[in-house]
Amino acid sequence: MKKFKILAINPGSTSTKISVFENDDEIFTETIRHSSDDIQQFKRIINQFEFRKKIIEKVLDENNLLNEGLHAVVGRGGLLRPLSGGTYLIEDAILRDLRVGVSGEHASNLGGIIAYEIGKDFHIPSYIVDPVVVDELEPVARISGIPEIERKSIFHALNQKAVARSYAKEIGKPYESLNLIVVHMGGGITIGSHKNGRVIDVTNALDGEGPLSSERSGALPVGDIIKMCFEKKYNEDFLKKRMVGKGGAVAYLRTNSIIEVLNLIEKGDKKAKLIFDAMIYQISKEIGAFSTVLKGNVDTIILTGGMAYSEKIIDLIKERVDFIAPIKVYPGEHEMSALAQGALRILKKEEIPLIYNPD
Repeated sequence: MKKFKILAINPGSTSTKISVFENDDEIFTETIRHSSDDIQQFKRIINQFEFRKKIIEKVLDENNLLNEGLHAVVGRGGLLRPLSGGTYLIEDAILRDLRVGVSGEHASNLGGIIAYEIGKDFHIPSYIVDPVVVDELEPVARISGIPEIERKSIFHALNQKAVARSYAKEIGKPYESLNLIVVHMGGGITIGSHKNGRVIDVTNALDGEGPLSSERSGALPVGDIIKMCFEKKYNEDFLKKRMVGKGGAVAYLRTNSIIEVLNLIEKGDKKAKLIFDAMIYQISKEIGAFSTVLKGNVDTIILTGGMAYSEKIIDLIKERVDFIAPIKVYPGEHEMSALAQGALRILKKEEIPLIYNPD
């Protein structure tokens, strides 16, 4: 079997993670930390490009990986226009929209740009895989209730798709033949109904949908939010942070660590137990709701993300939802392998690369 070497690049707000894979095997990985001083010298995220690219190349060179015969480079997809899931060849349209921040500025926008430039240097193809803006919603799922607002698809697409494909491979069936509910449980929690390889409905945790999490509010009573908007003591920035970043468990308990919340419960903290129970309750309730999207025809419920390491969390969710379908657990995030797997499927000619055509 031919061995393909793939460089995967995943920029975060204060770090850049790089990994080199040989087919399915990760042969090198490193998380490069960036100091606040380094990051704050740039007015825009796009201006960090040269800075981050040089550091990546330095690390690769120091570990003798630049002369190892790479076959492809794959970067974390950024905030592009809505697109279907899959592996996309990086071309001018992707680069243009990442550079201008067509759907917003985020460190992940740098992933595709850096991957393209490194790929160009070595005359090898570059790709992005399942960015957060993957949009496969059915028309009925887009309706919000008022015509001025359409529901959007923004979720942990890379990890959700990766664990769904891993499960399909494990049981020897095509991902496109399965009906799955996938629950990513991290700082934000997103829940998706995967029908025949497409995520036809999903909670958009960035816009206040779904369950509360360690630092996100989840769905809120709209009437009360409207009242808060018109009270002078609450400005737009406060309300946005209350929804994403300073909502959920951290708003109630002053910690965004689920481990710490569990420790508080062990010590008899009743408030911590109530908030934790509410999170489990809301996750389970959303799973139930998303089973109706699939008309009850659910092959498996997949639980993933950092919270999936907790047996207590898994057991409590199982108590409420295992009547719907069997449960499979893939703890942690699988972003680097998901990126590499997306490129590998192209190199092995199992798929053809998609072309981003927003027009």
